[in-house]
Amino acid sequence: MNTDKRVEGFSKLTKEEKIQWLCRTYFSEETYAATYFNRYNNADAALQKRHDEFIENAVANYYLPFAVAPNFSINGKVYTVPMVIEESSVVAACSRAAKFWQSKGGFQAEVLSTEKSGQVHFFFYGEKEHLQAFLSAIKTKMLDNCKPITANMEKRGGGITSITLLDKTDELPHYYQLFATFETLDAMGANFINSCLESFSNTFRAEAAHDPNIDGNYEIVMSILSNYVPKCLAKASVSCPVELLTVGDMSGEEFAQKFVRALAVANADVYRATTHNKGIMNGIDSVILATGNDFRAIEAGAHAYAARSGKYQSLTRALVENGIFSFEIEIPLALGTVGGLTTLHPLAKTALQILENPNAETLMQIVACVGLAQNFSAVSSLITLGIQKGHMKMHLMNILTQLGATETEKQYVVDYFKNKTISHSEVEKLLADLRKDK
Repeated sequence: MNTDKRVEGFSKLTKEEKIQWLCRTYFSEETYAATYFNRYNNADAALQKRHDEFIENAVANYYLPFAVAPNFSINGKVYTVPMVIEESSVVAACSRAAKFWQSKGGFQAEVLSTEKSGQVHFFFYGEKEHLQAFLSAIKTKMLDNCKPITANMEKRGGGITSITLLDKTDELPHYYQLFATFETLDAMGANFINSCLESFSNTFRAEAAHDPNIDGNYEIVMSILSNYVPKCLAKASVSCPVELLTVGDMSGEEFAQKFVRALAVANADVYRATTHNKGIMNGIDSVILATGNDFRAIEAGAHAYAARSGKYQSLTRALVENGIFSFEIEIPLALGTVGGLTTLHPLAKTALQILENPNAETLMQIVACVGLAQNFSAVSSLITLGIQKGHMKMHLMNILTQLGATETEKQYVVDYFKNKTISHSEVEKLLADLRKDK
């Protein structure tokens, strides 16, 4: 094992050389480690080359389970939803909620708006009136200079929808924004938006050189899209008479009232709200990953939206009115079904095909429904049996695999814990006793 971990020109090494360096540097059994890396490279050379080109310094593939959740009835159409996630019980919880609501009218979903935005962030040290006059004079040129970038998008009905000067000097001295909005249709649009913003910056600089009131009085800091998209919103909802919510010995009315109180707790306490919304994102992120979209952007935008009132709260709402239980989510979702990994990654293409090749708005609706389903299952478990019984039952196989259980041992342990509380220590003890008896 090599003790010197410094390396020059790593990115210029071949993939095999990168693996060899990792094995020499970090593993005592170099040959075994190399075999392990190679095991997670695809035997199909062309497919592996495509994966390697996604990022720099690729040495292997990191696999996550690709699952499906059936029976999602959304706006009268039934979907089987692809999900990529490693956490036990998420797919089961979504599937359970989908089946539950399928017999009660299913999910209703709509897209409220599809506007995305980006900003040119800059500082200006002159008179605001001069800046306003300057930007008003060059706005048409900014749009004209963007034509090579926007032409194809405009043909499809999208493009730049507005450019506005925002005075942010109350938050930071001399700070202004060119706030631009965009319609990107079925593309997520990050590259399109960033290219437009950089074009705005270039036009600003070129024109400022001819205006003595602007030249020397500004500094453009950066031009970048925002992942906060409060006007790119999807809404999903379910509702039914409270008597249809009966669970075991708990009446539907009691279930509904406890459910509403659980959401009130999430709105009152940031500790609960964070875990509450994390559960929603369990479902949402898994579909985002499966369809080749950017789950980090969706996460950031969703959590920012949850704090839009100045206090971090639940992304979902529930109420009981005139004997009807209603549950809904409103969430920002900047998604695409063309471009990027959606067309490059074979399983992303497969996922979209399972969804019958939706456009971006339909995908937004599906994703919102999955988030609502996941939250319904999680909150339902919390107010009835508790979260651990179902979660640990799904987690049991992971524990058994970790402990090296045989198939026979796995079956025995699963049967034993059918009506018992599961914990890692109890599973370990049972397995040890079983092996000792043998």
